[in-house]
Amino acid sequence: MRKNENADEKAKKRRFNHKMQASLLLVFCIVIVLFIILIGRLFWLNSRDGERYKKSVLSQQSYTYSMIPYKRGDILDTNGTVLAKSVKVYNLILDPASMLAEKKGEQAYVEPTIRELKKVFNVDEEKIRKLLEEKPESRYYVYQKGYSYDEMKEFQEIMDNNAYIKGVWFEDDYVRTYPYSSLASKTLGFTFKGNVGSYGIEGYYNDELNGTNGATYGYYNSDNDVEDTVKQPTNGYNVVSTLDINIQKIVQNHIDKFNEEIGSKNTSVIVMDPNSGEVLSMAESVTYDPNNPTDLSSLYSEAEVEKMTDDEALDARNLLWRNSTISDNFEPGSTIKALTVAAALDEGIITKDSTFVCDGKQVVAKNTRAIKCAKRDGHGKITLEEVLAYSCNDAIMQISEKMKSSLFIKYQTDFSLGKQSGIDLSGESIGQVYNQDNMGPVELATSSFGQSMSVPMIQVISAFSSVINGGYYYTPHVVKQITTEEGSVVRNVKSEYTRQVISEETSKLVRNYMRQTVVKGTAKSADIEGYEIAGKTGTAEKIPRGQGNYVVSFMGYAPASDPKVVVYVTIDEPQGEGNASKSALACELARDIMKDIFPYLNIYPTVEVKSTDDANKDKDKTQSTASPTATPASTKEPVKNNENDDYNGSDYDYDVLPEDE
Repeated sequence: MRKNENADEKAKKRRFNHKMQASLLLVFCIVIVLFIILIGRLFWLNSRDGERYKKSVLSQQSYTYSMIPYKRGDILDTNGTVLAKSVKVYNLILDPASMLAEKKGEQAYVEPTIRELKKVFNVDEEKIRKLLEEKPESRYYVYQKGYSYDEMKEFQEIMDNNAYIKGVWFEDDYVRTYPYSSLASKTLGFTFKGNVGSYGIEGYYNDELNGTNGATYGYYNSDNDVEDTVKQPTNGYNVVSTLDINIQKIVQNHIDKFNEEIGSKNTSVIVMDPNSGEVLSMAESVTYDPNNPTDLSSLYSEAEVEKMTDDEALDARNLLWRNSTISDNFEPGSTIKALTVAAALDEGIITKDSTFVCDGKQVVAKNTRAIKCAKRDGHGKITLEEVLAYSCNDAIMQISEKMKSSLFIKYQTDFSLGKQSGIDLSGESIGQVYNQDNMGPVELATSSFGQSMSVPMIQVISAFSSVINGGYYYTPHVVKQITTEEGSVVRNVKSEYTRQVISEETSKLVRNYMRQTVVKGTAKSADIEGYEIAGKTGTAEKIPRGQGNYVVSFMGYAPASDPKVVVYVTIDEPQGEGNASKSALACELARDIMKDIFPYLNIYPTVEVKSTDDANKDKDKTQSTASPTATPASTKEPVKNNENDDYNGSDYDYDVLPEDE
């Protein structure tokens, strides 16, 4: 009997185990499926409403968050000298909730904390007490920005040694500073609040200079201590410019000296490497301090500033910040003659043996007035070299007439006149030049010697550089590298020519001609003993004509046979009696600059310096010979200079004038 009962129990157990296994398997599967569904649901909710739920949770807790600012990259000169940098400072942060926390039933932290804040930072006690009253639960209040490390460290040490100082901490911040103040300010630009670069390199390379902010966030635990997580910021890249701060100082000093002694509306200078397009210096007499860019005191009195409306003040500041070398259009005058001659030579329209007869004026179309030469009674028969040396308008107009407008416009475009040069600075003007639709005979004639067109300095010096460097047009630039904080190169700004405008043979010829402009022509005052200086003067009357307002200029370079540096000087409305149209002023300023920068650039004298006796002999010999301006074809007699001509440097390019004037 018992044997049968045992058998039945075993059978029941077998039946129970099978059922249980099936049931357990089913339950397990159901749990797994539900678990998968739950996980999927959580992912779905998180992707759709995760931020909302996160905020809901955080609102139930004591939560802290503070931004860790990135460091904006430095701007360096070509030798690594810092021109703009971000200096770390510290913001004083108040935490009213912690300051008001009780210890043993009393507010033990308020008074000692306020007392030490007054001692170290001279804070406004009333302001802090009002904050504690109005925002007792606040965890973050920026009381004051910009404390130095020493100030921060002093208070930090007090907190470390006094457990009753609570609710005060510091966060890192940065202030943009410019160690050289106004030097190169127009090229560097400045920053506004929030690391927003404006003008210059700061504006153009804003994205490269800026980084990404980090953050500190966490929660207060039961002991009122913060458990936080830190995400480190990513700092910005450094920008290495082509500027040389030593050359910049030399140029600015000479500009300032000129304006103290003579004066002008504005005097501007660009120094460039013609073989790469690298700008070594950009300077002008109107400057500002990027450490305080809104200050107008350099141009206006305090009373004048106070009378300005907000719009008037903004307009005044925009003019102050404006880089005239790239943004202001002007008629360049006779510096353009070098381009006209180079284009005609390259096309075979004229040759090195070509000669011209200048009678002092040229009528370029029927029923039009005569356009006068600088030498009103004419240069007579002159060579191509003398055309540039004596800045003859008449001969240049004869050359442009042979070129025709279509060819002239082609080279005008190839030289990038009337279109942006592509320099890596914001605010470059396009300029205004004639095109095929509106260039008639008069416009062609006046454009050939640099009047009736209006362009910024950067276009003129870039085009001129291509004439003297073998014919290669380089895009001008003020930055050569983008690097990391550690100095690793992120990107190089290569100096590659974009096109060849004229041949090397043509370039060599024109270089030789412009050497004679300094030796015996309109730019004698630019010569430096021992050096082969070459260049071209320019004078243009400003619109409206007849007001006696001029822009005088000189484009000089050295050595003449193998240019290493080119210096472009423009003087807007020179002051002083008799100075209005004297391009000699620009020649002399360029000479003084070159004399100082040549040794620094390792450009040394290549011409034997003559003794005083030899120089006097050469002078006597020159005075005993006939005028180098050759003779008119009709009389075969030397042409005397017109008494109204300033032949000590002035090559004023007369505009369209009545024939009887």
